[in-house]
Amino acid sequence: MGPLVAVEIPLLGDARRKNWAKVVERVDDSKSSGWAFVGDFIAAGGVQDVPAGAVILVYGERGSRVNPQVEARVYTANADGTLTPHQSASGRAWARTLRDRVDELLVDAEAAPPVLLDWDPDLLRYSDAAIAEEARRRGL
Repeated sequence: MGPLVAVEIPLLGDARRKNWAKVVERVDDSKSSGWAFVGDFIAAGGVQDVPAGAVILVYGERGSRVNPQVEARVYTANADGTLTPHQSASGRAWARTLRDRVDELLVDAEAAPPVLLDWDPDLLRYSDAAIAEEARRRGL
């Protein structure tokens, strides 16, 4: 994954109902529920730091507690701090509907080269030793 970027994670559904977001690291193909998506939970409805290129799953419910209306969306975090939407699903089969697409996105992200950034004033915060170590690691 790339460097951490701050992205606005949307809040789906009603804030009074169940809602969550997750940075998906892998998919368990043996499951067809929300437990198929393995990764770390992050807060929905605000700014979160996630790796550039991360696949993000956002889930939310609206309606009554007895008859919730489920919505889920899959995004990719871009290096510029934006989210690219890929697919959405609703209803009880939301997880199985999204599972294969999330798996494809993870394979694509793994095959993509890391995002390299140009010079940035933030580099001034690093010590000379840290920069020298990174140059050695890169074989420079």
